[in-house]
Amino acid sequence: MLRLYLRFYFALLASLAVLGLTAALLLHFARGPMEEVGVTIGKVVENVLPPVQAPAAEQQAALQKVAAGLKADVTLFSSDGTVIAAIGAALPAPIERQSHPLSFWHWHGRAISGVRLPDGRMLVASVPIEFAASRFNFHLLLVVAALGIGLAAYPMVRQLTGRLERLQRGVDSLGAGDFSARVAVEGHDEIASLAAAFNRAASQIEQLILANRSLLANASHELRTPLARIRLAVEMLKQNADPKTKAGLEQDIAELHDLVDEILLASRLDTVAQHEVREEIDLLALAAEECARYDDVQLEGESLKVQGDPRLLRRLLRNLLENAKRHGVPPTQVRLKAETGKAVLTVWDNGPGPAKAEFEHLFTPFYRRRESHSTGSNGLGLSLVRQIARRHGGDAKCASMTDGRSCFIVTLDRR
Repeated sequence: MLRLYLRFYFALLASLAVLGLTAALLLHFARGPMEEVGVTIGKVVENVLPPVQAPAAEQQAALQKVAAGLKADVTLFSSDGTVIAAIGAALPAPIERQSHPLSFWHWHGRAISGVRLPDGRMLVASVPIEFAASRFNFHLLLVVAALGIGLAAYPMVRQLTGRLERLQRGVDSLGAGDFSARVAVEGHDEIASLAAAFNRAASQIEQLILANRSLLANASHELRTPLARIRLAVEMLKQNADPKTKAGLEQDIAELHDLVDEILLASRLDTVAQHEVREEIDLLALAAEECARYDDVQLEGESLKVQGDPRLLRRLLRNLLENAKRHGVPPTQVRLKAETGKAVLTVWDNGPGPAKAEFEHLFTPFYRRRESHSTGSNGLGLSLVRQIARRHGGDAKCASMTDGRSCFIVTLDRR
């Protein structure tokens, strides 16, 4: 992708090129005073000199009158380059490639100028014959002016787009989770106003995030305290409580405990951009450890190494297996394979699975299917699976299998 400052700069250079080309074309096709000078001088000299057929002595005498007071060498050539008359040292023949009535060249370190007469003769002198600048000099002036403007414009364009790039880096940092990111407000133009607006928005976002973290931390503390008291009361009621009632209380406590843990983990994944822990993990070994915690789970695949947080990846596997245990029909199948730069984890069971219309809703926080209300699901497990997968450069989805059942597919980056 072409950088913004290069687009600005190339647009300026293109404008200069178009301007120079237009001026050159106008100069080429429109005859102005510069072209008329050579024609006028040629006609005047032709009127003073005798005709081409005049004797050499008459040509020499007329040339002396033309060159009187010039203090220069002057030579008159015929159309075929033959010397007709000369005053002083003989000068070289004119340059035939010059089509303009006026010609300029150098000879032995001397500047030579010539004017072509309408009858084909050429008058050459060792001093300038006219005052107008040549077409070449005009074109050279255009090129030098364009180069000068182009060189002067580069730092101006770069300074403008450099501010935009610094603003972009600030936005990227904020999007990556660095809520303390700010940009310098430079100047007093629209870009400075945009930078100031970004800083205000970033400050508000940072305050909201900090308030949210504080609220979750305090809420978790407040929830854990009554949970601990309830657990203690249940332990004290072991001798007298109804076993069914006690089992129900223990299940409620476990569900509340898991809910608090998953809410805190979801919040941390949303607010912390980078891995807190990153190490090489054998995904097959990790999956084998988690599968061993459940009955009727079959694991197949190859040993794959990934870089990531082992605690989060363990939670990902556990949530998938727990989801299959609660909502599926055993046995649960787990397959691990490698694809281009990715590790692919697939989990399915013998149950029909959710309807295709629910595939994406399953990853929405606190979304629960109708039958989930009786299974103790809090609706955060699969949402965490997707968050953890994306945190490791992959994704999670629910897909249909060839036999009509559904499965969960998780990809993780192996690079």
